[in-house]
Amino acid sequence: MRKLALSDEILLQVDKPARYIGGEVNAVQKDKEKVEIRFAMCFPDVYEIGMSHLGIQILYDLFNRREDVWCERVYSPWPDLDRLLRERQIPLFALESQDPIREFDFLGITLQYEMCYTNVLQILDLSRIPLLAEERTWEDPIVIGGGPCAYNPEPLADFFDLFYIGEGETVYDDLLDLYKKCREERCSREEFLRRAAGIPGIYAPSLYEASYCGDGRLASFAPVKEGIPKKVAKQAAVNLGETSYPEKPVVPFIKVTQDRVVLEIQRGCIRGCRFCQAGMIYRPTRERELEKLKEYAWKMLKNTGHEEISLSSLSSSDYSDLSGIVNFLIDEFQDQKINISLPSLRIDAFSLDVMSKVQDVRKSSLTFAPEAGSQRMRNVINKGLTEEDILTGARQAFRGGWNKVKLYFMLGLPWETEEDRKEIARLADRIAREFYEIPKEERSGRCQITVSTSFFVPKPFTPFQWAGMFPAGDYLGFARTVNHEMKEMLNHKSIRYNWHEADVTLLEGALARGDRRLGKVILSAYQKGALFDAWTEFWDFDRWLAAFEETGLSLEFYTLRERDPQELLPWDFIDIGVTKDFLIREWEKAAKGETTRNCRAGCSGCGAAKYGGGVCYEGKN
Repeated sequence: MRKLALSDEILLQVDKPARYIGGEVNAVQKDKEKVEIRFAMCFPDVYEIGMSHLGIQILYDLFNRREDVWCERVYSPWPDLDRLLRERQIPLFALESQDPIREFDFLGITLQYEMCYTNVLQILDLSRIPLLAEERTWEDPIVIGGGPCAYNPEPLADFFDLFYIGEGETVYDDLLDLYKKCREERCSREEFLRRAAGIPGIYAPSLYEASYCGDGRLASFAPVKEGIPKKVAKQAAVNLGETSYPEKPVVPFIKVTQDRVVLEIQRGCIRGCRFCQAGMIYRPTRERELEKLKEYAWKMLKNTGHEEISLSSLSSSDYSDLSGIVNFLIDEFQDQKINISLPSLRIDAFSLDVMSKVQDVRKSSLTFAPEAGSQRMRNVINKGLTEEDILTGARQAFRGGWNKVKLYFMLGLPWETEEDRKEIARLADRIAREFYEIPKEERSGRCQITVSTSFFVPKPFTPFQWAGMFPAGDYLGFARTVNHEMKEMLNHKSIRYNWHEADVTLLEGALARGDRRLGKVILSAYQKGALFDAWTEFWDFDRWLAAFEETGLSLEFYTLRERDPQELLPWDFIDIGVTKDFLIREWEKAAKGETTRNCRAGCSGCGAAKYGGGVCYEGKN
């Protein structure tokens, strides 16, 4: 029986001790004496969030298929346990073995959102791993980062030995094999990093140097040694049918955010929304074969006991055989009352037949993301939705028996006007009218429309990566405009409005487009107590403002300033396939309100076709 790292006395003092004991259904146990590499896979947030992340489940399964590797998991301890670990001098440990993280060969940290950056330092600190990569020796794990935020790794460059740019199924085996070889040859840690930098998709920040202009802009960025690539190319799994997928995902003891089987039906997106980073960095769109999806669904539901299955995709409606997989799931699992979740629906591709069948299993609200209230702004962001598309979809949904609709919009977009903001409220009202135009005796319940607005954050590798942001007061003014307009609407009692915090948006924007000088700010904020910044109850903007002031850096420089398309950007050394020329063309088209067709309607020449496979090659020999 495993010995727990925490005593019963400590476990009784913390909220949800099941976060830390391991031993869940399908968790992998191995004999640590019979493996050559121990890999601690980390999601730097609380257990319930991290356990819901599909990427970690995929890598956990992928690594553990190797006999020479044991991959375990670690998440950010909640503040109650954080305090006890420090008071009792207990090092942070992995769930499976309960062994200290510092004893592992690798610590892999997925970077899903910028507001987890101080949690990265918490993980290192509690693990007793030096926070700065330059201070580590072979006594410490190799700390490697991946995930969407790794596409601008520079703000975290001081804290990581390596970053993996791309999808883990491609060259992680090469990196693990190189590690074994270097340890056998007794290479120095520096030599391992140098050789690792030669593997496609691997970035070793210590081997690159940045210089800056007098006005603070990046002047140059280049390798410091011969043989280190000037560009790091994203790695993509061209044929998803050749990749593995977790048939026995770990099942937590407690309820987590996504407490269900997650079936990834495709990667990438054929749409070209100009604000969306995922839509650019995950190109080209690649689908999983229907027969494989059926097989995975059977095995995962059997091996987990979950009562819900979610079809994961950036745009589920665009999967070419959506009706096929949905009809299969309904036919096979209806008697078991398995709920089918279809996130990321496009209101223009709404399938009443498919969705009505899903509703027969269990009713739920529908979620759509028009993103902008006016047609002009939907053209600017290249959303590809007309108002008629939206109202027709809503009409079909209401007549199909739904009465709850969630609508997501953004505020603070480039070239947005006050009139565009007011159109958010007006569009919500017009959607409500579609419900009330149905005869009363035919309506299903009471209409409930929830409108949520977030504030736009410019992200690397999008056509909007050059956009400036607004001061926090302006953002709140934008939200008040929408709120006031909502109250003037005829159907305002059927509409509820929520909006995001403005100061969080500004910090997210700074970290998203920052350079490696921001490492000092992150470290300072952490030392001042910043932690779990994505959680409202722990968020304290004053700590970050003090950190910027202490380090002599300007938050406004990283947020309010519009970039010149010819400016050298901190992430320009990464090649994601999509070219900078394409992004500039899209930025210029956005300024004119011109749209670009989706990838299936015609190639726009973004550059991602070089990877082969997927939608770029549909119907081609």
